[in-house]
Amino acid sequence: AFASLVFTVTDPNDLSVINEFRKGLENPEVLKWPKNGGDPCGSPAWPHIVCSGSRIQQIQVMGLGLKGPLPQNLNKLSRLTHLGLQKNQFSGKLPSFSGLSELSFAYLDFNQFDTIPLDFFDGLVNLQVLALDENPLNATSGWSLPNGLQDSAQLINLTMINCNLAGPLPEFLGTMSSLEVLLLSTNRLSGPIPGTFKDAVLKMLWLNDQSGDGMSGSIDVVATMVSLTHLWLHGNQFSGKIPVEVGNLTNLKDLSVNTNNLVGLIPESLANMRLDNLDLNNNHFMGPVPKFKATNVSFMSNSFCQTKQGAVCAPEVMTLLEFLDGVNYPSRLVESWSGNNPCDGRWWGISCDDNQKVSVINLPKSNLSGTLSPSIANLETVTRIYLESNNLSGFVPSSWTSLKSLSILDLSNNNISPPLPKFTTPLKLVLNGNPKLTSNPPGANPSPNNSTTPADSPMSSVPSSRPNSSSSVIFKPVEQSPEKKDSKSKIAIVVVPIAGFLLLVFLAIPLYIYVCKKSKDKHQAPTALVVHPRDLSDSDNVVKIAIANQTNGSLSTVNASGSASIHSGESHMIEAGNLLISVQVLRNVTKNFSPENELGRGGFGVVYKGELDDGTQIAVKRMEAGIV
Repeated sequence: AFASLVFTVTDPNDLSVINEFRKGLENPEVLKWPKNGGDPCGSPAWPHIVCSGSRIQQIQVMGLGLKGPLPQNLNKLSRLTHLGLQKNQFSGKLPSFSGLSELSFAYLDFNQFDTIPLDFFDGLVNLQVLALDENPLNATSGWSLPNGLQDSAQLINLTMINCNLAGPLPEFLGTMSSLEVLLLSTNRLSGPIPGTFKDAVLKMLWLNDQSGDGMSGSIDVVATMVSLTHLWLHGNQFSGKIPVEVGNLTNLKDLSVNTNNLVGLIPESLANMRLDNLDLNNNHFMGPVPKFKATNVSFMSNSFCQTKQGAVCAPEVMTLLEFLDGVNYPSRLVESWSGNNPCDGRWWGISCDDNQKVSVINLPKSNLSGTLSPSIANLETVTRIYLESNNLSGFVPSSWTSLKSLSILDLSNNNISPPLPKFTTPLKLVLNGNPKLTSNPPGANPSPNNSTTPADSPMSSVPSSRPNSSSSVIFKPVEQSPEKKDSKSKIAIVVVPIAGFLLLVFLAIPLYIYVCKKSKDKHQAPTALVVHPRDLSDSDNVVKIAIANQTNGSLSTVNASGSASIHSGESHMIEAGNLLISVQVLRNVTKNFSPENELGRGGFGVVYKGELDDGTQIAVKRMEAGIV
């Protein structure tokens, strides 16, 4: 009996913790523990408690509806291996689990815990399963997984759905060799999937529906996780293409990538996967819809050229999509290049001829990066290609030399590499601003007149400051989008009648001024003058000039020796002896025949005084009309 008492009495520290646990509850009666003390590890054993000798090893109260906080000294249960508190209404601050070195399974999910301490994960070296799902932890600021968790080398399942995890996905999670299940849906994670996840042994990875900016970047790394059976990435900002290597995931049964920014063609390797569920909705996938082997598949709200599985795209569409793939799918083109007809007016930067064939590719400053696709050689009708001021690299494909109609190729301000292919047809090749190319690259075959653009070009010209050469740009293209063309045609309907009215006004104004001027000249301008040469005996020593108003368009001058006739007008000159004086000068020196310069009046007119620039004093008689 004494031996039994020694080996079955609960450890005092464990008993103290368990009593605090019961006291903190609002409804402890649901546990059905003895009201007046007792021995959890004694006989009879307490419900929901599992002991090993005198030490409590397990607490299992799942789904009992318990309410209240946990004791903050819970980590004194140092032999605790299993903790099942899920699906209750526990609340308040989580106690630290630091020091629970034997804890293997901790289920804390579906409660109301609102705070998690920084040292919560320290020393959990035997932890295999941890569930914190659906707890409003650190709701205001969010929280991140501490580096201390990486010491849990035995961790197999880590589920933290909707518990306010924030920031980037920790890199150390990708290096945990035992981790098979990582469920982190509906949190605040951001940034890419780290490269450390390459070849991870994960079987289930849920990163879907992150709030805020969401997760982003490429999903290429997931194609290396060959053990995956379930992959949920939907509701984020992942971009780029689905990697072809996704076909290597032979164990995959459930793939959801809907509502991202994924682009490109669906790889055939994905179409051939025998998945249970495949969700591709709400992305920017392009090209044809392949025939899928998945049991359930959804691909709505994308940019496919066709809507039916197995239907093919038009050849020009496939050619342009190959080009788009080479330049890394810039967002503006991805958003507008959809459907099965590049000549329908929606494809940004694409113009077509009267036969509905692509004739111009006009994509300057369009955020293109990557390389030029040889597929463009399939567009036999293209005449002009403008790709300047992007970030293109690599070589100009030799297949482009087969474009017999190509007259302009502008690749200026990129990073094109030599050697250039040899174009055999006349071509304006614009290459300045490519540091890897020389100023006179081989293969450049400039047109005879490198300073002009074809007359039928719709592009606006901008003269370059560089000298003319095969690598110098002379004219820059500005292709109008279909929307701009439509708006300009609407503007023209309004502007043309207004312009016509303004033209009539502008013609009427100078005509009115001309008529008024002629009328003024007719009534005011002197058309005849009489100039009296200087008389040396005259003590005043002045030149006497007479001006007469005429209506017959002629001007007469009279002096002591006779008279002569010259044409009238504001700039005519008057010759008197060895003097040559313009009527405008006479106006100036008499202040336009001002009354203050009046010397006197006679029967034939009024005499005005004046002084020339050299000091010569003159008297000018302005005669009345009809008197000469």
